[in-house]
Amino acid sequence: MHGEPQTRELDETPDDAAGEVLTATPEPAEAAPKSRDLGPLRMVFRTAMQYPREIAFALGALLITSAATLAIPWRFKVIVDEAFGGSATADDIAHAFQYLLMIVVILGIGTALRFYYVSWLGERVVADIRLKVQQNLLRLSPGFYEVNSPKEISSRMTSDTAIIENVVGTTASVALRNSLTAIGGIGMLFYLAPSLTMGLLIGIPLVIAPIVFFGRKIRAVSRSSQDRIADVGAYVTEVLSAMKIVQSFGQQQREGERFASVVEDTFATARRRIMLRAAMTSVVIVLVFGGVVLVMWRGALAVTEGVISGGTITAFVLVGGLVAGALGSLTEVYGDLLRGAGAASRLAELLEAKPDIAPPRPARTPARTGPRQPVFPQCDLPLSGPPRSGGPARLHA
Repeated sequence: MHGEPQTRELDETPDDAAGEVLTATPEPAEAAPKSRDLGPLRMVFRTAMQYPREIAFALGALLITSAATLAIPWRFKVIVDEAFGGSATADDIAHAFQYLLMIVVILGIGTALRFYYVSWLGERVVADIRLKVQQNLLRLSPGFYEVNSPKEISSRMTSDTAIIENVVGTTASVALRNSLTAIGGIGMLFYLAPSLTMGLLIGIPLVIAPIVFFGRKIRAVSRSSQDRIADVGAYVTEVLSAMKIVQSFGQQQREGERFASVVEDTFATARRRIMLRAAMTSVVIVLVFGGVVLVMWRGALAVTEGVISGGTITAFVLVGGLVAGALGSLTEVYGDLLRGAGAASRLAELLEAKPDIAPPRPARTPARTGPRQPVFPQCDLPLSGPPRSGGPARLHA
């Protein structure tokens, strides 16, 4: 009763009277296709592409905020090398900090615009997906709702769409911002100290490997966790709607124990997902920041040798921290995207469900060979009233 919407095999049967008939063969819930990658999110982003203007504004705000974030360490380099030098005047110091303050103001405005447009897109996409799912549900036959619990379907319309809203309104924005920051930061690191940057890039494969390993496991557990959450909502609705029967037969304790079992299963699944994400985050953070510390160590030695300036190593440390934070945040973002992919695949099952009987084909009218004029035969109809002389009047068409 709490299973997932069944996948259907469609067999076409020609019928002149009823049109096209589709026979649906239900399969077990376990046979439902599970997402093995981020492919199910294509449905979400296709819906978002219907609003190109808002996407353009959001991307513009993302570029502004990423550029302003990377401009702050560069200004610190200038401040350390020039404003804090022994020959710096008060005007030089004021000029350096005025530019830094201007960058901070731009960063604040860009962040506000980014938050507004990505949040708007998230809410709009969720609303459109809910409308599409509801329109498709109205087409399905009553037998579909006998096989699939309407309570679970309503749970998918609420909990799964909330996850998608988080993906579009927050996760995608964070992923793009961190990606731009990481790419721009690596380019700036090469400009500041190429030899030190090469040491950072050598450790990138060590960071990617655990992301791929843990990502596959988190993807499967995330979908299972969403299924268990839907089971809780469906079970509560079912029991409360039949409370008279439960109390009439004195089954309160039994139903309480069954509900406790469902809740514990949900918690156990969520705990597995949390442990996997915690392990992935821990490993990635140790690898990323450990590599940064080793590179900074080498940079400090270069400063003492006079190879690079104090402002350069200051900017390198700040940019390296931004890049490490961006890469570390991408690990959590990837986990959220996998969770969103599981929710999108569950909603896609409702969107792709086909009715047992398709609407009939429109009747074909024979083609006319030429203009046809109505023909009325001659008829004799008596008119009301006294008859006139000469017999009843004739109507001639």
